[in-house]
Order: sequence, then structure tokens, then C-alpha cells
Amino acid sequence: MNDKDKANPDQDRPPVLLLPGWLNSGPEHWQSRWEALHGHRRVEQDDWLWPRRGDWMARLDEVLLQSPQRVLLAAHSLGCQLVAAWAAHSALTDRVIGALLVAPPDTEREDMPPNLFNWRPIVRDALPFASLAVVSSDDPYCALPRAQAMAADWGSDVVEIGARGHINGESGLGDWPEGIALLGQLAGRSR
Repeated sequence: MNDKDKANPDQDRPPVLLLPGWLNSGPEHWQSRWEALHGHRRVEQDDWLWPRRGDWMARLDEVLLQSPQRVLLAAHSLGCQLVAAWAAHSALTDRVIGALLVAPPDTEREDMPPNLFNWRPIVRDALPFASLAVVSSDDPYCALPRAQAMAADWGSDVVEIGARGHINGESGLGDWPEGIALLGQLAGRSR
């Protein structure tokens, strides 16, 4: 292995699909930065404003059918709920090595906007692949105990990163190398 190979941690990593949440991820979001820096592929949805769970699940199936390799999923916010709902119904779960589930929202809260009502109830079936849930102690869209309970139901290991809000562009994560390291952990294991 030459020095250039050692400097590129993405070289041997499986393809990564980025699953943004409601309203997509802006330019300062770690997902957008990963897309630019590492070439990860964003799963584009037809409607970011009024997301329909079934439509988002069907789109993920379409993208996975196009992938010649097994993939890692890097989901943020509503993207985490997408992974849970999709995994409970799709016949393509064997195409996923693992999922990084960052800041899962509590879509069952009374103060959620009506745009997200069709994401109720939260699907809580155990995921058929390895997963890590990354949660913040002060996420405005999900109390820590609720995030921990969802992760437990999904069979996800939990990584608490302290008070980082919704773990998004406003959280000051920059390129978030710690998240890339967590992806590396998932790449090295499967259920």
C-alpha cells in the first residue's frame, strides 16, 4: 500500500448512500460535505416538503436496485425513520451492510408539523443489518430517552455525542470526521 492509499480512508469502503431528512440537507450539513469530499451518493426524493413514507421507501428500493455492490446507509433525521420503515417491508435489505442513523426524530410528538404526520406510527422493528444511532442530549426534535428507546427497538448501538442539537449544519460539525470513523466501524461488521 502506498502513502496515497493510506491517506484515503474511503478507498476500500463500500459505497455510501446519504439519506437526508425533511427538507433535504443544506450546503453546511455533514451529508452535503461528505457528498462533496467523499463522493457519497445522495438519494434524491421527489418531494422534500411533503414527504410520503411509501414514496421515499420506493425510491430507496430503486436506488438499491441500481447499485452493483452492497452499501452503507448514512441517514439523518427523517432519513432514519425511512431506514426503519423501509427495512420492515423491503425485499432488498440484504443489499445493506449497515446504517448510520443520526438524530432520529420523534415523529409522534404533538408539535410535529402536519407534513410529517404520515410518518406515524414510528416503525420499531429490529433492523436486519448492523446499525449505529448517533444521538444528541439536546436534540429539539427528539428527547434523548425517546431516541434511546427507538435505537433499542431497532437493535442499534447508541453513540451519544453530547449537546449537539439536531446534529446538522447548525451543530458545528464541519466535515465530521468522527462520523466517517463510525461508518468505518459499520463497514467492518455485519449481522
